[in-house]
Amino acid sequence: MRIFEKSTKLDNVCYDVRGPVVDEANRMIEEGIDILKLNIGNPAPFGFRAPDEIIREMADSLTDTEGYSDSKGILPARKAIAEYCRKKNIPNVEIGDIYTGNGVSELIVMVMQGLLNDGDEILMPSPDYPLWTAAANLSGGRPVHYVCDEKAGWYPDMDDIKRKITDRTKGIVIINPNNPTGALYPKEVLEEIVQIAREHELIIFSDEIYDRLVMDGKEHVSIASLAPDLFCITMNGLSKSHKVAGYRVGWMCLSGDKSKVKGYIEGLNMLSSMRLCSNVPAQAIVAPALKAAACQDDLLLPGGRIYEQREFICDALNSIPGVSAVKPSAAFYIFPKLDIKRFNIRDDEQFALDFLRQEKVLLVHGKGFNWEVPDHFRIVYLPEMDVLEKAMKKLEIFLSTYRQV
Repeated sequence: MRIFEKSTKLDNVCYDVRGPVVDEANRMIEEGIDILKLNIGNPAPFGFRAPDEIIREMADSLTDTEGYSDSKGILPARKAIAEYCRKKNIPNVEIGDIYTGNGVSELIVMVMQGLLNDGDEILMPSPDYPLWTAAANLSGGRPVHYVCDEKAGWYPDMDDIKRKITDRTKGIVIINPNNPTGALYPKEVLEEIVQIAREHELIIFSDEIYDRLVMDGKEHVSIASLAPDLFCITMNGLSKSHKVAGYRVGWMCLSGDKSKVKGYIEGLNMLSSMRLCSNVPAQAIVAPALKAAACQDDLLLPGGRIYEQREFICDALNSIPGVSAVKPSAAFYIFPKLDIKRFNIRDDEQFALDFLRQEKVLLVHGKGFNWEVPDHFRIVYLPEMDVLEKAMKKLEIFLSTYRQV
């Protein structure tokens, strides 16, 4: 009998945000068990709604968006993105440098496939958003993880970055604001990364999908604005800021010095054309959404739901013996640390499974974000306050007696 196995290209590909722990949660749900999901940054299930005008805009555009668009996207969307780049001081971005995507996820895969040959290296943060690492592996490249330092507010460790650069390194990825830590990198940190990239002739990839979800009066700086002499690819989209994750609308822009990447851009154009185009009805909301994005989201201000839930989750975690957490400045994630000696934790996936089975709460363990020490996990703090309160009480009770066998 002929047996078909998965491709060996998938041997090093991992996406535990929807991995074995989620499989167990789904099995429990099929048995009728109610599971509180704190594992995915999906605003809709927690009562966050897209602005009414955005929904109307998509509905009104449906008869005009039935066909394919240009492979890079419709002109009004790309013009609006180009204007947004200008507001963010991202240099040298023309209409042809902008590609719309079915979310940023599709574009992450595209930029890795277009660049990496077998054995090429790309610097990735640890912890990271795991799709970046998975996409590099799937492309035949070798993701090399640099450490983000929890004691320094989860900022990248520059010395670690420098140590890990070789003659095979083609680029560096940053996620700012960061998922899973919620860190926001200040200008000084970004300038150090730019200088390293400049010295070693690296491409900069910047995932900025949370740039409009910043709290505490802080300002997001796009790293591309600091690197007019370097080639940068900046990713962004509407999924989180406009609560339309299911619409799958994202984009990337190419900026800076493009003189040395003509072949790479040719490859990106080829890959963009191969998928024909991104979701055209979703493209239709880009221009009105970015026009509205100039206003501060009240949810992120004191008294606003995301802000207050951030305050609560941080205080609640730090009050549990054996748990500590750095307060996030952006997005809606927090990446707490466990005292592994206190709880005898050797396997963080097992910790997540044990908590799920006992307390019916679904988290993502730190290894799922390419964090090697089994001492962290990610919480999505989107649920309503009373739900978060119950979840934190469950965690406190669970940890009061937990010792990993």
